[in-house]
Amino acid sequence: MNVITQKMIGFFKEDEGLTTVEYAVAGSLVAAAVILAFTDLGCEVGMTIQYLADVIEAGAAGGAARGAC
Repeated sequence: MNVITQKMIGFFKEDEGLTTVEYAVAGSLVAAAVILAFTDLGCEVGMTIQYLADVIEAGAAGGAARGAC
């Protein structure tokens, strides 16, 4: 019976979860992906706003070409 108790205690004490370093690496990868996505999205939004401003400024007569980011 003592062996079973020791095995159960050993099972509950096992640490197989993520360590702090693994959380830090995963967090930095997520942060990098978010920064990249918002950078690209921000560029598109900026170009769209500029296009709309150019069209309004031109009196909606012809519109302007979209600029490059």
